[in-house]
Amino acid sequence: MGKTKELSQDLRVRIVDVHKAGMGYKKISKVLDVKVTTIGAIIRKFKEYNMTINRPRPGAPKKISPRGVAMMLRTVRNRPATTRQELANDLKAAGTTVCKETIGNTLRNNGFTSCSARKVPLLKRAHVEARLKYANDHLKDEPSYWEKVLWSDETKIELFGLNSTRHVWRKKNAAYDPKNTVPTIKHGGGSIMFWGCFSAKGTGLLHRITGKMDGAMYRTILRDNLLPSARDLKMGRGWVFQHDNDPKHTAKATKDWLKKNHIKVMEWPSQSPDLNPIENLWRELKVRVAKRQPTNLHDLERICKEEWAKIPPGVCAKLVVNYNKRLTAVLANKGFATKY
Repeated sequence: MGKTKELSQDLRVRIVDVHKAGMGYKKISKVLDVKVTTIGAIIRKFKEYNMTINRPRPGAPKKISPRGVAMMLRTVRNRPATTRQELANDLKAAGTTVCKETIGNTLRNNGFTSCSARKVPLLKRAHVEARLKYANDHLKDEPSYWEKVLWSDETKIELFGLNSTRHVWRKKNAAYDPKNTVPTIKHGGGSIMFWGCFSAKGTGLLHRITGKMDGAMYRTILRDNLLPSARDLKMGRGWVFQHDNDPKHTAKATKDWLKKNHIKVMEWPSQSPDLNPIENLWRELKVRVAKRQPTNLHDLERICKEEWAKIPPGVCAKLVVNYNKRLTAVLANKGFATKY
């Protein structure tokens, strides 16, 4: 049988008060519409304990002992990928049999939530140490330093990229209404690789990469896009170029070209996309392109270049102004990947 509804504190006090005034149980029951047995229990509690408050009701005993809960929490802290079934097997071996739902409820009650593990670049010890060194070396740099950096990277944009996972509001039997579907093409419909750059002053040129990029093609891209972007963005003297440690970027011929053109290159820790704010701009670009729903690769290229040029300089400036937060996050996470 389920729990009965508890009486409010005000009603309990009123019952005690009218009883003190000389009213009997039956009359109180009739006036206040409360069972006689309930009134008797309230009066007895008042006489024995001088209290009218609702005392906590005992629930069903916990299926997992405090010791068992501690063992579960210790396990998931050390091995977050442990499944509920594995925890159930551990408890069973210790003499406690519970279902997976009970284990899930217990973990949630202790602040744990089941989530998909975030995908991050594989970081070896050398990568972690390089990231920590980079963060420590630049942590005290003034915002004016980051304003002189021209960030760059390559990205792949698919024809039906973000649209392939679009969510819609629909009724039960309207799943295949054209308004509620996403058109797809075999093998994804194709994609385009782009090289781009930006600074605190705005976006630079966006260049489509045709075919497989090698060192010679990369140097051509820098000649035709990096230098004009630096001029258009008025980077001035002493600006710094950022690119990652891809072999095409670190090839001797590329280093010689950069030196010949008097371009200062930032020392960069490998496997660190979270330290490059252009990743945020790529996401911004992909969201904008998805909203326009290109239908072929020609449209995709045109829309990408249009939307890239439309990204407000304020968005770029904000990413650069807050750059020190990335460095702080790297140090706080001991060199490992961060939310950025």
